[in-house]
Amino acid sequence: MATSAYWRTRLQRYRLMGNKCSTCNKIFFPPRLVCPYCGSVKLSESKLPERGRLVDYTVVYSAPECYETVIPYVVGLVELENGVKIVAPITDVDVNEVEEGMEVELTIRRLPEQLEGGMICYTYKFRPVIK
Repeated sequence: MATSAYWRTRLQRYRLMGNKCSTCNKIFFPPRLVCPYCGSVKLSESKLPERGRLVDYTVVYSAPECYETVIPYVVGLVELENGVKIVAPITDVDVNEVEEGMEVELTIRRLPEQLEGGMICYTYKFRPVIK
């Protein structure tokens, strides 16, 4: 990813910002220029909840370039408290202890890759809620 593209997506990466459509009132993530439900362009930013539950997941054993050092890792479908579903890495849990339905919360973690010029990158992930 280019540095400029990374910078443009910083709010969704660091603050979990999505969009809300003024026409159909649907909330979605990631942000888009057009509502995927009704086609409206009347959109506003919407801060998404930082907690949810793991609906489904997979364990990755064969990673793309730059991610070989972190395998195996978990990628899951998280349903946030407001019903929005997003795909995100699941961290801070052993791959053998991941369960569908477990409560998760947002966390920010460093990506294993760096951008041009050595820029260190961060993104959102989810981790189990400690009770």
